[in-house]
Amino acid sequence: MSERLKNIFATVLLLLLAVSAFVAGYFTNDFVEMRRGEVTVATGDAQEFGLFWEAWGHVQDNFIGELPTSKELTYGAIRGSVALLGDPYTFFVEPVEREIERQTLQGTFGGVGATVTRPEEGGPILLEPIPGNPAAAAGILSGDELVAVDGEPITLELTVEEVANLVRGEKGTIVVLTVIHPGETDPVDIEVERGDILIPSVSYRLLRENDQVGYIQLTRFSGESANEIETAVLDLQSQGATQLILDLRGNGGGLLDAAVEVADHFLTEGPILYQQSRGQEERVYEATAETVAPDIPLIILVDGGTASSSEILAGALQDRGRAQLVGSTPTFGKGSVQLVYDLSDGSSVHVTASRWYTPDRHQLDQQGLNPDILVTVTQEDIDNGRDAVLNQAVMELQRLAQLSE
Repeated sequence: MSERLKNIFATVLLLLLAVSAFVAGYFTNDFVEMRRGEVTVATGDAQEFGLFWEAWGHVQDNFIGELPTSKELTYGAIRGSVALLGDPYTFFVEPVEREIERQTLQGTFGGVGATVTRPEEGGPILLEPIPGNPAAAAGILSGDELVAVDGEPITLELTVEEVANLVRGEKGTIVVLTVIHPGETDPVDIEVERGDILIPSVSYRLLRENDQVGYIQLTRFSGESANEIETAVLDLQSQGATQLILDLRGNGGGLLDAAVEVADHFLTEGPILYQQSRGQEERVYEATAETVAPDIPLIILVDGGTASSSEILAGALQDRGRAQLVGSTPTFGKGSVQLVYDLSDGSSVHVTASRWYTPDRHQLDQQGLNPDILVTVTQEDIDNGRDAVLNQAVMELQRLAQLSE
């Protein structure tokens, strides 16, 4: 390997180490200091990489298999360096995955507004249109079997992600979906104009078994979540709900500000969370004096998929005595902030820069939250489609109502 490539490789490694060390890069002057630090590190420690090149030279000279390209070697070295930090949320992402990630994190994206699934291995691809989006407006029905996209047949060899990529495209373009409607045998072509797809984060209803309990499911924290929660709470109360259940099971998080705004709907003043960052003063997120539902009885459902912003909300309401947590397992334990640095080739490195703490100073990261009421879900519950956690929450609300009488 050439001396020039060795120098480039060493520089890449040192750049990564500098970025992970200086995580307070929110402002321009911080970036300037970071660049200065890189020069110092490169000058003082470059010789330490001599051992690496000594070892790699033996591999290069003697390995019987195919050697990685210089880019693959660089990517592998970055991954190895990041792994040494021992933090699961500090990681490296290659260019293609980074672009998919960037699109996924946006509040809207170009598409037709339908979920693409393959419920059974080796089975057909099915569509589920999202109400109010292009697919539903064009005539796509729930359970439609997708047999072709723009004339390209959907084969068993195609993965769900590959099929979804065929459906996605630039906003304003037309995609022809060939589908078989449920109960029919003949395929039909449906033209759908791709658009900006806004997926609601909230669904809600009164429970059939107790029409005084309003059930709200929050699947993620988007820019619209706070408004959607407010609408749900007020609508349920207008329908007669006097108690609420907020389901955060499987909610992997989302926007921090959205979690704070949702918590603010249920709390009056006081802390929601504390954020500690390297080289910065502790930041306190507090509730305002205005609230949507300050005292309506509230239960929050959690599980092992309740993570990140969901844990902020659940932890704040639990610590402040505003809600009890009911679940079958502790929450995931992802209470940290990652800065995403896009690199010159389209790849990126995610660096944990801050950690979150609940109002009672409980660290969320890698610890999570324990339910106030732990529910044992039996195989019989699963076999009969019985939601034991939800049922327990309803029983707890009934108990609270009896105590208040």
